[in-house]
Amino acid sequence: MQMQQTNQESIGGKRCGIQRKDMRTQRTKQGFLKCQKLLEEFTAASRETLGEALTGIYLHGSLAMGCFNPDKSDVDLLLVTEKEVTDAGKLSFLREVLRLERQGPAKGIELSMVKREVLKPFVYPTPFELHFSGMHREWLREKPEDYVQKMRGLDPDLAAHATMIRQYGITLFGKSIGEVFGEVPREAYVDSILRDVKNAGEDIAGQPVYVILNLCRVLAFLRDGLYLSKQEGGAWGLENLPQWCRPLILEALACYGSRRRMQPEAEQARAFAEQMLRWIEAAYAGGPGDQGRCVRRAGGEH
Repeated sequence: MQMQQTNQESIGGKRCGIQRKDMRTQRTKQGFLKCQKLLEEFTAASRETLGEALTGIYLHGSLAMGCFNPDKSDVDLLLVTEKEVTDAGKLSFLREVLRLERQGPAKGIELSMVKREVLKPFVYPTPFELHFSGMHREWLREKPEDYVQKMRGLDPDLAAHATMIRQYGITLFGKSIGEVFGEVPREAYVDSILRDVKNAGEDIAGQPVYVILNLCRVLAFLRDGLYLSKQEGGAWGLENLPQWCRPLILEALACYGSRRRMQPEAEQARAFAEQMLRWIEAAYAGGPGDQGRCVRRAGGEH
């Protein structure tokens, strides 16, 4: 299988000190090789079970962005179909997903299935036909018919996924990203990423690494228009946030790239999250931040 990756310019530059595109591409290839057998078998199984309904399979997330950690990352996939897939077809497909998950990383596979018609022009909130992740594994195993009947609806997260696929996604099979994915309106993308961090003050206790790095990349977009991975968001935070933020960000980055578990002091972590949310709110509003400088709205050059 040969990677077909979107052709993007470097995302950093001197200001945020982030590694440039060639470094990310090298890391992406390294992660891709670790999962190549899984991705090849997943693609073959998807084509077999979904047949002519399948438009394409698109890889996104950490594996596509060069920060994959097999101990902590999942494999993020978006499947696009030309038409609705029957419940029987979905069950056949999901049986293959459960079988192939055993070959994957510890967190397994996370995927969504959407119709092509909702991607160009982009519909928000975005309807999805099927979703699967480790969180729903037992439900699928115990009540598969109930699962396929109910696992559909609207998912605001798909605006963020589609945006990042347009930036850094990899086509595993089917039509090119440019043919399938229309531009995601800025308002939809911002709403999607803000929803993801709105409960950061509470969530940081249970998911400190994810929340810390995700807050950094959300602020990086709102201030500088940058589309970053969590790892790159942390690097941006080290360059652009006050010194008191550095210990938490450094610890989050160290744990993100290793098997270590992060256990920050609860009050310190909550204070970080709440301050980040204030900066995010200020950046979203286009008003002055708390660091003595103005923050410009996103949407400029990136």
